Amino acid sequence: MTQTPTRPTVRRRPTMVDVARRADVSLKTVSRVVNDEPVGQELVSRVLAAIAELGFRRNDIARNLRSRQLNATVGLLIEEIANPFYATIASVAAEIAAAHGTMLITASSEEDPERERALLQDFTQRRVDGLLVVPAGLDHSFLRREVELGMPVVFLDRPPQGLQADAVLLDNRGGSHAGVGALLDEGHRRVGLLLGAPSVPTMRERLAGARAALDAAGVQPDESLVRERLIAPEEAGRAVGELLDLADPPTAFFCANNRLTVGALQELHRRGNDAALVGFDDFELAHLMPRPLTVVAYDTRELARVATERLFGRIAGDDSPPATTVLPTHLRPRGLA
Repeated sequence: MTQTPTRPTVRRRPTMVDVARRADVSLKTVSRVVNDEPVGQELVSRVLAAIAELGFRRNDIARNLRSRQLNATVGLLIEEIANPFYATIASVAAEIAAAHGTMLITASSEEDPERERALLQDFTQRRVDGLLVVPAGLDHSFLRREVELGMPVVFLDRPPQGLQADAVLLDNRGGSHAGVGALLDEGHRRVGLLLGAPSVPTMRERLAGARAALDAAGVQPDESLVRERLIAPEEAGRAVGELLDLADPPTAFFCANNRLTVGALQELHRRGNDAALVGFDDFELAHLMPRPLTVVAYDTRELARVATERLFGRIAGDDSPPATTVLPTHLRPRGLA
């Protein structure tokens, strides 16, 4: 499923020649200023004013000297390299980049929006030929000028905020709707919902899908069964414990990501509780869990492949409007019956 908004106007990057013209100085003077060589203060002020107005960066010099040749590098920003999901994305992206004769540079935001911004700005200053981004922040408008100047950027797993750019996403709403719907079909009416930060678009979509499934089954949502802003498995385990201690506890749980599923499994096992469990995201060794569960699965390699091929298509000159592609999810039984 692909949605196609209007593509922003693409402008070329400013060069030292542009700066020289705007400041009404020689190219040699611009070179001296950007290389911190001795120049009169009045000329320095004029050059710096032109640089600020045009958005020229010192690191553009190398690009200009290469007559706009590509660096043969692309940047990948993920959240946590230790997570198998992101490790798979990095592996696939590296394979495709190598096939294109390009080196992949990978960095991790650690779910920190400020770190994300700093790393992306560092990538652009290094003049990579394109960016693959699994976003952590909620505002990517700081990349708008780079995109307008021709920097290809493709987001994956989560959509960009405040920026028109390509995105390759999962069917988060449909997947959670199917997962919670499966629990309801089994007769469960009290379903505990474990979610991450509600500010994250994927969490909002997964919660919306869960609520839609409850509504379709005529089940009144019980807010006392919802726990949000959970990150670590330990937090999910504590949340499961709190819910099981209620006077009328849930008989089933839906976990919005694999880390929460692991925490829920640990607590259910500790208590010897056989509550039904559905988790979004498959995870390593899920098929060996000592109890049955269901996961909302998808093809992580396909997610990475589609996003990376889209990026290299842009680098090769595809200037069609940015598009959002949504990949399907599927329910898969896991664990030992």
